[in-house]
Amino acid sequence: MRAMQFEVDGPMEWVEVPDAVAAPGDVLVEVAATAVNRADLLQRAGGYAPPAGESEILGLECSGTIAALGDGVTGWAVGDEVCALLAGGGYAERVAVPATQLLPVPDGVTLVEAAALPESVCTVWTALRELPSPEPGDLALVHGGSGGIGTVAIQMLAGAGWRVATTASARHHELCRELGAEIVVDYRSEDFVEAVRAATDGRGAGAILDVIGGSYLERNLEALALDGTLTVIAVQGGTTAELDLRTLMRRRATLRAMTLRARPRTGRGSKQQVIAQVREHIWPAIAAGTVRPVIGATLALEEAGKAHDLMGSADAPGGKLLLVR
Repeated sequence: MRAMQFEVDGPMEWVEVPDAVAAPGDVLVEVAATAVNRADLLQRAGGYAPPAGESEILGLECSGTIAALGDGVTGWAVGDEVCALLAGGGYAERVAVPATQLLPVPDGVTLVEAAALPESVCTVWTALRELPSPEPGDLALVHGGSGGIGTVAIQMLAGAGWRVATTASARHHELCRELGAEIVVDYRSEDFVEAVRAATDGRGAGAILDVIGGSYLERNLEALALDGTLTVIAVQGGTTAELDLRTLMRRRATLRAMTLRARPRTGRGSKQQVIAQVREHIWPAIAAGTVRPVIGATLALEEAGKAHDLMGSADAPGGKLLLVR
């Protein structure tokens, strides 16, 4: 089979690689589309190796058709259209994935569009599932509202009854509002702390979902309400920060951090559990159209390098970048 391969910080090439094989408990998926995630750019730069034993091929999600079933797999059949959460391997013609990490393509979503869902929806679900139900007027702040994570988070939070504020570049403000954001802050020219406090009569945000990390930690805590929860899911703005713990104590704040890729396949806190919960709680909302995939651009899989350049540029579109076979 063919897959995209790369050298660290080098070009990507569409080359022949050993065939993927469905081990017991796995299915073999003929890939229709995959999506570009920032983790792919980090791995290509040499900064984010896959978990031990997982594919070195890029790609954390895909959609496609089941081509073969490994021993012991039940509930799925050859020919089923699916999307899948991967630890790697999506930038290829075929990928082997545990059957427990499959999801059916939701009603109202095309096979190609479904490739935009697994990584973003599962990440947002793990970050938000333990939040308390909002009281009237409670505000949640989402950083990076125009990205793959942010576009899903805005919709899920608004659907759960939160008022939503988000940060985004000015050219993506309209998109964020269309998805349900009440307040959109230009992170280049406006202060999100001031905007959040002005919108809440000084109380602050009850929940913050952060993809920036170190450089935003202190300001996020300033924007957080008493008993609020700050969840860090990415570190685009750095991995370290200095924090006076009394700030957390005074706000009675909860500081959480998580990643999805490193979760085990099965057991407590596993991808299997996350997939089952997403299928139960979020897939109906997608089928109903209240949460939808936002596709910023679609390129051929062989153009993965071009897609990476686009994601890392100032011209990156809102939503997910898809790579289609």
